[in-house]
Amino acid sequence: MTERTAAVTRETAETEIEVVLDIDGDGDATVETGIGFFDHMLTAVATHGLFDLTVHCDGDLEVDDHHTVEDVAITLGTAFEEALGEKRAIRRFADRRVPLDEAVAEVVVDVSGRPYFTFDGEFSQASVGGMTSHMARHFLRSLATNAGLTVHAGVSGDNAHHEIEALFKCLARALDDATRVDDRRSDTPSTKGDL
Repeated sequence: MTERTAAVTRETAETEIEVVLDIDGDGDATVETGIGFFDHMLTAVATHGLFDLTVHCDGDLEVDDHHTVEDVAITLGTAFEEALGEKRAIRRFADRRVPLDEAVAEVVVDVSGRPYFTFDGEFSQASVGGMTSHMARHFLRSLATNAGLTVHAGVSGDNAHHEIEALFKCLARALDDATRVDDRRSDTPSTKGDL
């Protein structure tokens, strides 16, 4: 099988980012964004998706967390798009639910090449560990847009830490399922012949 890896950099007046992704990894992560809770969430994506992931971000955290979270999502989404290449023989679709104590998250993914995102739910607290809670939703939207994914996501609970962590773990499991190679298939999983 061809290696499904990508190394992507992004530099703006607001952030400098390097992302290295191996879709067929072991779950190893080295993450430094300057936001402890966000680092924890990205590490969870690597761990539960079995992706090898390196993320280094120097962002304008003196402003707030928005540019860092958004630009990491853009860069990681671009890395997924590049690493998947022609998307030959992938499973393409996935549907996962993941609990964390009282919280439950759901993520449905289509590696369609057509970016679309919808979200159902609210976060119970405004922020967790230096990360604004609504940025979790924005992260998923930016990732879906730049990776060419259709993503339907939702969460319920009463603790924002649990809600966001369940959501990121659920995203990881869904992406792992959808990007796996199906040994029964050699072509692109589409009647169009292209994604």
